[in-house]
Amino acid sequence: MKKRLHVLSAILAAGLLTVAAAAAMAQDKIKIGYAISKTGPNAGGANITQIPNYQLWFKELNDKGGLLIGGKRVPIEVVEYDDRSNSEEAVRAVERLITQDKVDLLLPPWGTGLNLAVGPVFNKYGYPQITFSAVTDRAPELVKRWPNSFWFLGTSVQYIDALVELLTKEQKAGKINANVAMISIADGFGIDLSKAARAGLEKAGFKLVYDKSYPIGTQDMAPMIGEAQRSGADTFIAFSYPLDTVAINDQAKIANYAPKVMFTGVGTAFPLFPQRFGENVEGIMTLGGWFPNNPGTMEYRKKHVAMHNRDPDYWGSQLGYVSLQMLEQAVERVGKIDRAAIIKELQTGTFDTVLGKIKLVDNMPPKGFYPYIGQWQKGFFTGVAPAGPGISPMIIPKPAWKQ
Repeated sequence: MKKRLHVLSAILAAGLLTVAAAAAMAQDKIKIGYAISKTGPNAGGANITQIPNYQLWFKELNDKGGLLIGGKRVPIEVVEYDDRSNSEEAVRAVERLITQDKVDLLLPPWGTGLNLAVGPVFNKYGYPQITFSAVTDRAPELVKRWPNSFWFLGTSVQYIDALVELLTKEQKAGKINANVAMISIADGFGIDLSKAARAGLEKAGFKLVYDKSYPIGTQDMAPMIGEAQRSGADTFIAFSYPLDTVAINDQAKIANYAPKVMFTGVGTAFPLFPQRFGENVEGIMTLGGWFPNNPGTMEYRKKHVAMHNRDPDYWGSQLGYVSLQMLEQAVERVGKIDRAAIIKELQTGTFDTVLGKIKLVDNMPPKGFYPYIGQWQKGFFTGVAPAGPGISPMIIPKPAWKQ
């Protein structure tokens, strides 16, 4: 009798485990959430670089029935909040997505500052944080502290090294002097890049004859443009956010200030930039750039234009789409929403993307996977550094403004 009871208990236990396993596998939807700047000073960047990529990816997923989980397509449900370009609001929204909305996956906010702000929350709850609008030299340190974080735009030093390499070549050729004028926004992005630029330029023998930081929200750039113009520098660098970038170039055009090397942005690689400045974009440089002969790039651009009726950002957009392709492939390989396993797959796997095959190195793309510095050339924002396959020669000097 006791033996029969033991057998019956074992059968019931096995049955309960089977039911539990079946219930776990019977997930009828995947919740994906994000908090992003729909309003406030970051909204311009978010609405160009990130939100269109999210919308394109969601549409593609649902058009084919959702994410492939254990051999079955599972539809996605999207939960989104406006972080109002505020770090405290971003943290609260991400906490809410995790603890109240119970999202399966999280997508990152826009900008270096906000990604740094929400990083501890992503890490605390074990969600992969795949950033593609954040640049920081802290990335290697943060990967050790937050192994769930991935930094697709890399470090400030990578960009500065590529820029300084270009400037050094032109200075040695006698095409520019050694004087540089620089302005930078007083936010994570500007602080990090300007710090790296000071060190990199000084090491290469350049002299910063003007170096000014400005607060978020500044729109009167005329005083700084005037100081840079009077400095005698052949190279002007602005680590600016999108609205500031437009204002800087507007004021430079009004002042007829056309240094031989003009580097501005974020925003210079946005589609609104050539729309606003037309042929005057020729020769202007910024972070990022595309390989003009990459068929995957052209296919991505075609899909983006078909959905949004405008080109993507020529820097972070394509990398953002790459990161989403990788996330999708990682989830499908794991076969379930096991975030620890998904993070491991992202860290170690090789993925097929619009930019080709990629295997991350210390949670970042390897050097040469995409250009660090680009320049507007004949209507296309093409990569000009670092030197390597697919990289175009730099145009110098920047043509004079056409009034």
